[in-house]
Amino acid sequence: MTKKRIETTTSRTAEMNCLYRAVSSLEANCHYHSDDDLAVRLLPGFFRVLLHIPLFRTFFSHVLLPPGIYEYVIARTKYIDAVFKQALVKQFDQILLFGAGFDTRALRLQTEAQHTRVFELDAPLTQQAKIQQYNKRNLSVPSNVVFIAIDFDKESLPHKLDMAGFHKDRRSLFVLEGLLMYLEPESVQATFQTIREYAGIGSWVVFDYIQASVLRHENTLYGEAGLTESVSKAGEQWRFGIEPGEIASFVAAYGFQVSDHKGAQELEATYFQDADGQLVGRINGTHCIVTAVRR
Repeated sequence: MTKKRIETTTSRTAEMNCLYRAVSSLEANCHYHSDDDLAVRLLPGFFRVLLHIPLFRTFFSHVLLPPGIYEYVIARTKYIDAVFKQALVKQFDQILLFGAGFDTRALRLQTEAQHTRVFELDAPLTQQAKIQQYNKRNLSVPSNVVFIAIDFDKESLPHKLDMAGFHKDRRSLFVLEGLLMYLEPESVQATFQTIREYAGIGSWVVFDYIQASVLRHENTLYGEAGLTESVSKAGEQWRFGIEPGEIASFVAAYGFQVSDHKGAQELEATYFQDADGQLVGRINGTHCIVTAVRR
């Protein structure tokens, strides 16, 4: 069987997401600016130099990238940042980041998160690369952060969680950012069954997904064709999607109830609408974001 790219090298989509966040952290426009200032420090030195050149940032974000994906990553980062912070305010016991990639929330929100255990799950090579970058940049990992290396399609998630000290039935936040679309449907089902098993009442899950029509190559959504081509070239194929009208039944099957569900238009209205109600940026239409609560 041919190995997935992620089994032989670091995740290219994780690297790109880090680059998007780094660019966004240097934006002056409040709609495009996000707060991941640590993302810049995780990039190679020549990238850090280039990103401080405004013309290069503009060329990268508005010419090189598929339409609306830069705006989507900015909106997703802000959205999940807000959910993450809210969980900390409510003193959740645990936070579990699936496919954490080069996410820096455990470090940049450490002041608020110091009393919450944060678990980061990811493929071994990607996780190792992140830890190496932390060490190289003299970014110390707090004692409440636990790294768990896992191949989601091959290894037992419950076993990995038990070994790492993740407790069942406690109020927890589960974050699946930019992950589900890359998993086989059977792995998605197994992942959510595990979440149901471990989530205490009142726990939250936040995740994004691609619309099922994208897997059928219907090309009806803004920026869809360019993004699917980009993902294909990266060697990390999309495998799972959900029909927007089926999201409530999807989470209900695992004991959750939707508390928020935003597609491209809702995200645009929240993050890219100015004081006069005019849109300052369009978001790629392929993705939606959901927050759901354990009943």
